[in-house]
Amino acid sequence: MSELRFDGRVVIITGAGAGLGRTYALLFGSRGAKVVVNDLGGGRHGEGKSSKAADDVVAEIKKNGGIAVADYNSVVEGEKIVKTALDNFRRVDILVNNAGILRDKSFPRISNLDWDLIQDVHLKGSFKTTQAAFTLFKKQGYGRILAVLLIEGAKYNIHCNCIAPTAASRLTEDILPPDIFNELKPEFIAPVVPEFIAPVVAYLCHESCQENGSVIESGAGWAGKCHLIRSNGALLRANMADAVTIEKVKDSWSKITNMENGQHFSKPSEATMALVSALESIREGVKNGDNEEDVNVCDYTEKDLILYALGVGASLANESDIRFLYENDENFSPLPTYFVCPALTAMYMSKKSAASAIPGKEVSLEKILHGEQYLEILGDMKPSGRLTTKLEVAEVLDKGTGALIVTNIDSYDEAGNLVVRNQFASFAIGAGNFGGPRTGTKLVSCMPKPAGNPDMVLSYKTTLDQAALYRLSGDFNPLHIDPNLAALGGFEKPILHGLCSLGISVRLILTAYADSDVSLFKAVKARFAKPVLPGQTLKVNMWRNGNRIIFETLVAETNTTVISGAYVDLKSVKVSSVLVNKTAAMALLSDAVFEMIQSRVKEQPEKAKSVNSVFLFNITKDGKQVKQWTMDLKNANIHEGVPTSGKPQTTLTISDSDFIELATGKLNPQTAFMKGKLKVAGNIMLAQKLGPLLKSDAKL
Repeated sequence: MSELRFDGRVVIITGAGAGLGRTYALLFGSRGAKVVVNDLGGGRHGEGKSSKAADDVVAEIKKNGGIAVADYNSVVEGEKIVKTALDNFRRVDILVNNAGILRDKSFPRISNLDWDLIQDVHLKGSFKTTQAAFTLFKKQGYGRILAVLLIEGAKYNIHCNCIAPTAASRLTEDILPPDIFNELKPEFIAPVVPEFIAPVVAYLCHESCQENGSVIESGAGWAGKCHLIRSNGALLRANMADAVTIEKVKDSWSKITNMENGQHFSKPSEATMALVSALESIREGVKNGDNEEDVNVCDYTEKDLILYALGVGASLANESDIRFLYENDENFSPLPTYFVCPALTAMYMSKKSAASAIPGKEVSLEKILHGEQYLEILGDMKPSGRLTTKLEVAEVLDKGTGALIVTNIDSYDEAGNLVVRNQFASFAIGAGNFGGPRTGTKLVSCMPKPAGNPDMVLSYKTTLDQAALYRLSGDFNPLHIDPNLAALGGFEKPILHGLCSLGISVRLILTAYADSDVSLFKAVKARFAKPVLPGQTLKVNMWRNGNRIIFETLVAETNTTVISGAYVDLKSVKVSSVLVNKTAAMALLSDAVFEMIQSRVKEQPEKAKSVNSVFLFNITKDGKQVKQWTMDLKNANIHEGVPTSGKPQTTLTISDSDFIELATGKLNPQTAFMKGKLKVAGNIMLAQKLGPLLKSDAKL
């Protein structure tokens, strides 16, 4: 294995005059790093000040051929330490918060001065030094921090980890057993020397190390990752109106402290979700205690239905949507996909969830993906009511690379009638090979899309706040709102809920084939293929096969399929006259030309980029604008809609039929412009570059 080097990197090590800090500094210096050796030079109790400790370490690094400078500032003035690095090396890449002091006194004997000194060095010192370095790390898109757990910098490639070392140093001489520290018998030397810990620290700071937000324990030539383990706990109140009493805590204590089925959370989002689930159960009035049937009770009102409808894009701009947004409308009704929400809450609350469904396996939440969803309405969808939801893990399939967990969730009304049936299919990454069956019979099947063009296409441009609004309907996963947690999950920014994309898609299908009459809805099945970013445009392609509407949902800007194998079953089809008038606008002749250009640009993107301009086409029909297309020839991207960022340099407005004439060469561009058939705004000269590209037989 090649040697891991730090050539060109600048590392600050606080408290580097002796002990672990000195060892860290020597190791980094030997591996090519430029080292800022910070040490106040005082005693182990923080008293006094001297430059000797830092100077000696710098001298040793230089003697060994390395590069180093000394810094004598206190860590509470972290900006001065960082300035030393900038003045000497003009950058900082790594910060090791190692400085510390100790008070050899029992707790009752610690004075206010002692306490303040400990806090200044261990807490405030780490804060001030990290704060000063963090801004630099963010600007340069790289940084490594040790001894402070901080996940905020993940999206800037700033990794932060914490080391828990055990070593013989001046701080531990009164803590380690004397026979280890003082006698230093050969058999006791190995466990405590700093040289066994420094390589662990160095690797955590290396650019090849992707560990982030972890606590690593090291000593005696051994290292391990530490986790906080939390019990399943107990609810201390049955609903939001109840008070928490000491007696309730006492009665629940055995359950609070029972670690038999304890869970570890590797990300803050997991702990947050567990807390949100507990709060949700309190809000819904679920009784504390084991429930063999795994029952969850949910009360919903008109307000919940309206909030959900807004979350999936219902708008007063669409005349028929008032039935989803105004409780006094004579046709007020819930969107069918709202009834996934109570089932999702039941999933979060259940002891039979996907995380615990695999025999002999413990699966963390971030390893579980929502793969498929089925929803069937079996009774009346009332505008308010109480649902009692029961959950059952139907089957667990061993797929080798993971496990497929099929969960059936049935919801009953106040009279005990089954009114809603949900099925969640979840994939647990890395949880396969447990010896279970590879195929099953319980999963509701998806359906491939037919060949040929869709019968209907409808689009909806999501807003930047779409996920923030949708989450208020009960899916509080911070992955959809918190940029830092989204970055930890590998996403550029928070993503839209898959169930939100499904709700939008079903709403558009009901508009197209049910005239927004939700009583015609029977069921929906869908597979989630890719994530969606808030602000992107969802395009729903629909194929009618009797009362079944097969559909796929794509992101229009990238032409990426995000929902596949999907269909909606209706009791009957009812197409409104309004939609009939719109249908002609949905299937334009010009679409085929843009799709042809799109495929050619994908084949030869570099030639497309040579145009280096962004064009927006406004396509009209009967004098009205019906569609827009963007030719982003800076990034070789052709997509329906307006540019995803910035403004177009040239905007062209032309009718659908004239565009076809232009593309087939039957209409000269100059003639079209002179006769007013082609209107150009912005940089008119750039439009000349489009001539060869628009011809139907053109080749890039």
